[in-house]
Amino acid sequence: MDFNSLLKVMVKKQASDLFITADLPPSIKVHGRIAPVSSARLTQEQTRELTLSLMSPEQREEFMATKECNFAIGARGVGRFRVSAFVQRDSVGMVLRRIETIIPTLEELKLPPVIRQVAMEKRGLVLFVGATGTGKSTSLAAMIGHRNRQDSGHIISVEDPIEFMHSHQGCIVTQREVGIDTESYEVALKNTLRQAPDVILIGEVRTRETMEYAIAFAETGHLCLTTLHANNANQALDRIINFFPEDRRGQLLMDLSLNLKAIVAQQLVRRPDGNGRR
Repeated sequence: MDFNSLLKVMVKKQASDLFITADLPPSIKVHGRIAPVSSARLTQEQTRELTLSLMSPEQREEFMATKECNFAIGARGVGRFRVSAFVQRDSVGMVLRRIETIIPTLEELKLPPVIRQVAMEKRGLVLFVGATGTGKSTSLAAMIGHRNRQDSGHIISVEDPIEFMHSHQGCIVTQREVGIDTESYEVALKNTLRQAPDVILIGEVRTRETMEYAIAFAETGHLCLTTLHANNANQALDRIINFFPEDRRGQLLMDLSLNLKAIVAQQLVRRPDGNGRR
């Protein structure tokens, strides 16, 4: 089975992930459960060649230096996928996550009505938190889609990688991918205010510097949307506070009290009929 066929099987079965691992058959995760899609086990050479074939020269260079690389790929007529390549047991492997090409609406995701109000706020900081794979990026994409349809303005996203492609509707949507369109989150965010944004989406807050930019954007009259790895609102606040040294936490708490609009904690649960999660 060639690689494009694997991607087609993944989409047909509505799998969330495809696993390419040496000494195992290609496997997919459907509704949280992993199953092989072939009886043939992949060799170390096959997984290496397949993984490297998906990378640009710059990504290959990064992978050789760090043994890690995250990027996105598109397959014509099949879809878009987020790739995480790595080395394990001295062999190359990767996991591909399927990214929906059609951006769902807030109503289709059954998000609370208050999220529609938050999406239309003029200014403030909005955090989505939850474990990996709980739909944070999908919810943010739906919020951007809602704002794009209902408003006029300039939306800027900085992501690693871009997961949903937004068309220009009521708004101009500028999407920048770390490693391709910009060197890093910090470099992109440093110049964002010069680009006359109304809404700024930061794919993920990983460092104090990124958090500082997010708060600063809210303070200067912009709506800033982002994600943070935390299980609930309390953990999210703890993580933010722990980014900063003791002598800055008093001012940080004041800034958050004035600018934090919402923390949305997400968790997917299995449907009663066992057919997927929501």
